[in-house]
Amino acid sequence: MATLSLADLEQRHRMLEAELSEALQHPSVDELQLAELKRRKLQLKDAIVRIRHQGSVH
Repeated sequence: MATLSLADLEQRHRMLEAELSEALQHPSVDELQLAELKRRKLQLKDAIVRIRHQGSVH
């Protein structure tokens, strides 16, 4: 993820948000799948925050 631009990370975060919202609409969704989507979304958010913080420090 370190080589992706901020815009790429934000786009992936939005895509995961949409995928997660879609999965939550189905009562038969696998809890492990939901947990994985949430984990990936959080990782992306952390990467976005790091990049924004680095940009404000320099």
